[in-house]
Amino acid sequence: MLKRRVNETVPGEGNRIAVAAHNPVMASGSAPWIKAGVPALVLAPMDGVTDAPMRALLSEIGGFSFCVTEFLRISHSVPGPRAFRDHTPEVANGCRTPAGLPVQVQLLGGDPDKVAQAALVAVQVGARAVDLNFGCPAPTVNRHDGGAVLLNHPARIRAIVSAVRTALPRQVPVSAKLRLGWENPDAIHVNAESAAEGGAAWLTIHGRTKSQGYRPPAYWMPIGAVRARLGIPIVANGEIWSIEDIRRCRDQTGCQHFMLGRGALAYPTLALAAARELGICRSAAKDRFGRTPAEWLPLVKRFIEINGAMSASPRCTVARVKQWLRIANHDGQMPWFESIKRRESPEDVVDHLVALAAISPAS
Repeated sequence: MLKRRVNETVPGEGNRIAVAAHNPVMASGSAPWIKAGVPALVLAPMDGVTDAPMRALLSEIGGFSFCVTEFLRISHSVPGPRAFRDHTPEVANGCRTPAGLPVQVQLLGGDPDKVAQAALVAVQVGARAVDLNFGCPAPTVNRHDGGAVLLNHPARIRAIVSAVRTALPRQVPVSAKLRLGWENPDAIHVNAESAAEGGAAWLTIHGRTKSQGYRPPAYWMPIGAVRARLGIPIVANGEIWSIEDIRRCRDQTGCQHFMLGRGALAYPTLALAAARELGICRSAAKDRFGRTPAEWLPLVKRFIEINGAMSASPRCTVARVKQWLRIANHDGQMPWFESIKRRESPEDVVDHLVALAAISPAS
């Protein structure tokens, strides 16, 4: 696991960003899970994307209250301690990233007993909070009784949440992540109520159905309707790419808690700017991260360094960089990404970005 002092400076936008100055979590030493009346920003779990190196990088930049791991699927057997240590290397560091940001472990599965047993193993290994995935739309996951398929079975959602809640110590919060429904967005009401009845401390709601996948738009109004009905905090998620989106989502939902996924990857200082907007912390970050090679160069170099320190192979590291930049180029405003696709080694990626930066200065 990469070690880094929490008061060290890291590359940000234009100026170098002092980590501790922008992260109240590290300043207080406490784990700020979702609490009513206290704004929060959460880094979304994205399978194969927001892995430990990406969590390490984005937590260095700052702004997030905590992050959620990619799901660990619970199917035929209960994973042992080694599986959790491999899946969430942060457990060796008090379930925090090297920069000190708390990490919540996410599980996915349809068998209440097995998921509950797995949650207990996670806590014994070091997890301090557990999230349950009822939103993954991947067909392979759904065919194997996991993720969004459970949106068709609210009683099973209640049973899974209840089993996990019963198995864990009371001080370990249990939350659930949902979509609006499988096809019918009105299903969110019974599913959210079922998760709350099972004992979820808060819910994260992605404003799309399973059938929508990730096609825009996200529908935030139903999230607000659930928040108004239930007596637990709700985290709004889906299509938040900018501070303007945060404001509109807040206006439509009444939420104080937001989960950022692809938007945080496309605009790495979005969480800092959003934290300023929500009053979580002060930040000098601009609302929009730059689109030039010069602005991406220090972050790509740091990401490569983190991957190497976490024993990722050069081939894997290059693939991860390309995946990240592909997400960042969602709007086609980074035409230079096309030439990055042809790079085959970390050194080649960096050298090419340096050359591009020399002819395309920061905006």
